[in-house]
Amino acid sequence: MTDLNQNVKGQVIKKSKKEVLFDNLKTIFWALLIALSIRSLLIEPFRIPSASMVPSLQVGDFLFVSKYTYGYSKHSFPYSLPLVKGRVWAATPKIGDVIVFRLPQDTSVHYIKRVIGLPGDSIQVKGGRLFINNRLIPRRFISNRIYNSHVYKEYEETLPDGLTHLIYEMSDTGVADNTYVYTVPENMLMVMGDNRDNSTDSRFPQVGFIPLSNIIGKARFIFFSWENTFPFLRFKRFFNLIK
Repeated sequence: MTDLNQNVKGQVIKKSKKEVLFDNLKTIFWALLIALSIRSLLIEPFRIPSASMVPSLQVGDFLFVSKYTYGYSKHSFPYSLPLVKGRVWAATPKIGDVIVFRLPQDTSVHYIKRVIGLPGDSIQVKGGRLFINNRLIPRRFISNRIYNSHVYKEYEETLPDGLTHLIYEMSDTGVADNTYVYTVPENMLMVMGDNRDNSTDSRFPQVGFIPLSNIIGKARFIFFSWENTFPFLRFKRFFNLIK
């Protein structure tokens, strides 16, 4: 018995190349499965490529989007895999939420905008001013800003539930500053960018109303931000909550 124990303790177990390869493949499989599950069900990172949400979000911001906030549809998953039918654990966004969604005309394209109309709401822009259900949304002038060599007026806008956020306006006479009255259909949303004169959003036919099933999630916070000019990293924007 003593000799046997000594032999077992001193024995070096060698795996074959096939066994090592199989173990590595198992590790990679489980790592990919865990990463895919987190990305599909919990949070997903996105990068801001355009100025349509300035000043709230800057080009070069990297943010986390919560996938669970509004429930899940096939568009919650990579390549819109049909893993669920319709929407499950569904919840409707609030006015003012910043959401990431798949463009209805091309679901391979992701957009990020602010919700300004829920199903049944009437929305209109008159003279550059936003009206929700015939109510003028108040705005307060903050200052003039220069962005990309253009002069913008920065306002603080207060939405019906009291949420305040900043918007940019070049003027109140732009191509989308006077619209007809939009009535948001059932199971749809109306969205707009905070850079009101530089945003392709629900005011334009190439975007239109957004089906609730096209929502990917709610933008939560910026975890990283950089720009093309020195000092490159915008440390003050790191870990900022999005409102």
